[in-house]
Amino acid sequence: MRIALVASLAWQDYRCDARFSTGAVLALVAVIAPLLVLFGLKFGLISSLTERLERDPAVRELIPVGGGRFSIDFIDELARRPDVAFALPRTRQIAATADLSVPTRDQPLNVEMIPTDFGDPLLGDMLPPNEIDRVLLSQTAAEKLAAKTGDWLQASFYRQLAGHTQAQRINVFVTGILPIKAFARDAIFASTALLEAVEDFRDGRAVNAFGWDGDSPATKDKRVFPAFRLYARDLDDVEPLRMYFAGKNLLVSTHAQTIAQVKSLSRNLSIVFWVIFALAVLGAGSAVLAGALAAVERKRRELSVLRLLGFGTGSLLLFVVLQALYSGGLASVISVALYCLAERGLNYLLVQGPGEYASHLLIRHYCLALLAALGASAMAAALGGWRVARIQASEGIRDV
Repeated sequence: MRIALVASLAWQDYRCDARFSTGAVLALVAVIAPLLVLFGLKFGLISSLTERLERDPAVRELIPVGGGRFSIDFIDELARRPDVAFALPRTRQIAATADLSVPTRDQPLNVEMIPTDFGDPLLGDMLPPNEIDRVLLSQTAAEKLAAKTGDWLQASFYRQLAGHTQAQRINVFVTGILPIKAFARDAIFASTALLEAVEDFRDGRAVNAFGWDGDSPATKDKRVFPAFRLYARDLDDVEPLRMYFAGKNLLVSTHAQTIAQVKSLSRNLSIVFWVIFALAVLGAGSAVLAGALAAVERKRRELSVLRLLGFGTGSLLLFVVLQALYSGGLASVISVALYCLAERGLNYLLVQGPGEYASHLLIRHYCLALLAALGASAMAAALGGWRVARIQASEGIRDV
């Protein structure tokens, strides 16, 4: 009951002293609003950069450099690692090509052949080919061939054997078109079995799946692969995976430097923000402290009357603190409104793509800003308001 009464008296006095109250609110707005804009820019830019990297699977890809000899067991072991999202063996790049053609056209298109399977980050929501003669076609290849989902294409493969050029052809069914943002070159995404069959054919081995003659085919357990496709589970896993391969004397190409630059930018901006934040809070706290001291001196008569009426030091201190909280709360609301206007303007002027932000804050950031403003105001007011302990009830009697 006593707290509610003190709060009501503090609010009535705060309203009546509108000129000083407005000055206190505007002083806090001058600190809080720029801090919100600064943090909004920091959080928005870093979040957009990070999300852009996370949306691009190529940033999480680790590509072995130079030829290697990797068994299927080794690659399966990689795929089971918790920091690996996808791992699949690759055949020799020189053997992983095909000439695609449409029955109504004579001009073939040479494309890469890339192995794929479930979980391939490049596929997104698309399903991988589930049979050896099913393929996904890149958008650039589809445009050049004027092909679409559901078309049958002819894939031709050539080899040199005993001085003679030999060719084999199969028909492949297009199960989907991969968007250009996923893969920007001419390619087909096929099962590993198709790539192994083409490599065997070019090595002069028999391919039972298509009835192609040749030497004895390679067995699965003895096959070695020169490379693999591997994607880290998230951005933080890229560098540990690079270190893992370095420990095995395997050189891999990564985007670790790009990821590190974004993290460094985030760290440096955080340092700048917290330095400015500390200086701003110090300045705002000093202003509230000075305001509380001035308020105690200016309202000495009123406070002494309250003590004469039976209000103790704690109640008088609460009176001063509550008025500081009123200023902090109003300043926070006005600052948030000003920030929202600034956020819309900055995003309109600076945003580069859909789903990105130049300036952006979450609900929890607004809550933290409100708590920080109220907390700093209350602490500063409490420090300045301790002078009410020296106010005596007799001062109110003399002024009656």
